[in-house]
Amino acid sequence: MRKETLWEAKKKQNPGHSAWYIQRFKQMREQGVDLHGEARLIDAMVPRGARILDAGAGPGRVGGELARRGHAVVGVDVDPELIDAARNDHPQATWLVGDLTELDLPAEGIREPFDLIVCAGNVMTFLAPGTAREVLARMRAHLAPEGRVVIGFGAGRGYDFGQFFADAEAAGLGVDLKLSTWDLRPLTPDAGFLVAVLSAAPGGGE
Repeated sequence: MRKETLWEAKKKQNPGHSAWYIQRFKQMREQGVDLHGEARLIDAMVPRGARILDAGAGPGRVGGELARRGHAVVGVDVDPELIDAARNDHPQATWLVGDLTELDLPAEGIREPFDLIVCAGNVMTFLAPGTAREVLARMRAHLAPEGRVVIGFGAGRGYDFGQFFADAEAAGLGVDLKLSTWDLRPLTPDAGFLVAVLSAAPGGGE
């Protein structure tokens, strides 16, 4: 039986949370706030027309910008309301409702692996407790042989950075780079945010 994610639990407590989240980023965009730091980094890591999976896509802020830049983007999120917003604002990408613990895109007819998987916006801290390792393993299964995974989330949100690295290793992902920001500042012991670049470790995974 699928576990309820912390995002779903939050939405159950506050049914208007997703609408607020969507509107928040619309207002920031209208105010001229730079919302594309993550997309710029990802865009620089892949060739033109790369296949990119936006894992925990929300309303398409990152994946939509990458699609605008010419990449073939598939976005997945557990929240239908957020996916509806992504479909409306960024129709050039493919958006699917789904839990990352059950990620199986070949079953959805999307059989080609991905050059890069991006998971931004604290998605890892909104998963159902205890499911992060399964999510990471699912990501690894969807990677092309030379593909990479880029994951960013904040400290103090119930998922320790050390535990994340242990889960990544157990899922068959090796750490290529540890950063504290999306603009490539190195990770320090007191960093409040982590951006990890991972790749499939040969023969890794449980």
